[in-house]
Amino acid sequence: MTSQTASAPLSSPSDASLDELTLETVRAAAARIEGAVVKTPMMRSITLSEITGADIWLKFENLQFTAAYKERGALNALLHLTDEQKKRGVIAASAGNHSQGLSYHGTRLGVPVTIVMPKTTPTVKVMQTESVGGNVVLEGETFDEAAAHARTLEKQLGLTFVHPFDDPLIAAGQGTVALEMLDVKPDLDCLVTPIGGGGLISGMATVARAINPDIEVVGVQAALFPSMFDRIKGESHDCGGDTLAEGIAVKKPGEFTSRVIAERVDDILLVDEPALEKAVSLLLQIEKTVVEGAGAAGLAAVLSNPERFAGKTIGLVLCGGNIDTRLLANVLLRDLARQGRLARLRVTLQDRPGALFKVMSLFDQHNVNIIEIYHQRIFTSLPAKGLITDIECEARDADQVERLVKALRAKNYEVQMVELN
Repeated sequence: MTSQTASAPLSSPSDASLDELTLETVRAAAARIEGAVVKTPMMRSITLSEITGADIWLKFENLQFTAAYKERGALNALLHLTDEQKKRGVIAASAGNHSQGLSYHGTRLGVPVTIVMPKTTPTVKVMQTESVGGNVVLEGETFDEAAAHARTLEKQLGLTFVHPFDDPLIAAGQGTVALEMLDVKPDLDCLVTPIGGGGLISGMATVARAINPDIEVVGVQAALFPSMFDRIKGESHDCGGDTLAEGIAVKKPGEFTSRVIAERVDDILLVDEPALEKAVSLLLQIEKTVVEGAGAAGLAAVLSNPERFAGKTIGLVLCGGNIDTRLLANVLLRDLARQGRLARLRVTLQDRPGALFKVMSLFDQHNVNIIEIYHQRIFTSLPAKGLITDIECEARDADQVERLVKALRAKNYEVQMVELN
């Protein structure tokens, strides 16, 4: 690589040519980072294959040291720095996996790493980044404000800005995932890959197109953040919201990666929040592996489009496993509710001794376990002698709950199922 000024970014996305991201540059990146990142396993999922009707192969990038594929691109970029750039250090704006990957490998190589995060970033993400050696600066209320401050510090301190996705070096590093996948399973029909800014799928599509042009490359975005979908397809949707897949919640896609995707990716699909939750839950229950929402996006797309993928041999990247434990618990419980194994029944009763006991006896007869009971006497439209009781319960399946509801109604109780979105 030619010499650069210390304050310059590794490359300019607007000037980068597609020729800077090729199978050769990805293979060079693979040789460069070999031994410093985990060559994660890729295995066939028998159960998920049965569920989806496709032949599902999973690439476990959540098993990287920082639990995400982002280490690959970050390390490839760091290894391109000049001695002067290494001495001065690098800077990035990120509240996610890029910050940890860059901090971990920068510290390992003796390169100072500064990460600018919004002030609203959860403390756990700040602590995770600091624990692997990053110097965290909190600035701004949004990511855009944090990114602007990072660019200011880049110039003031003479640091090198390392973009999380919109850089050929980053994309080449991420493309090493596809090299490993096709080494294990060269006859894949389709790669289904999450898209945020587009770095991962740009690298992977480049590899797939060069090795086997017949492989279909399909990107996946959260329906709440369809930025790349809109850009490629020329559509316009609202972009924003509380998505489980915050790792791919990007409002402005990359300039360079957009050009790569337009040329080398076959299609982009959108997945809704219930599909993401179901995919996270299935991967934990079936594969005993923890993934974040973005990491489950590929499986969510296959589950949501069974006819499109039926009978195909599909490679899915579980691109990250950094999910808050409380959020994971909520996802699992919500999935149990959707299956009918957890339910909340709203029962109208008379406020008199023994009324609740009679209802409890029906739960006992139907072997449905009661978890919580909530009484509401004041804020109702019922007469003063009436009350509403919400009963959270656990059953074997939805049919068992339905039989209980029928039994309650047969006894003239007014019963409502509290629905989940």
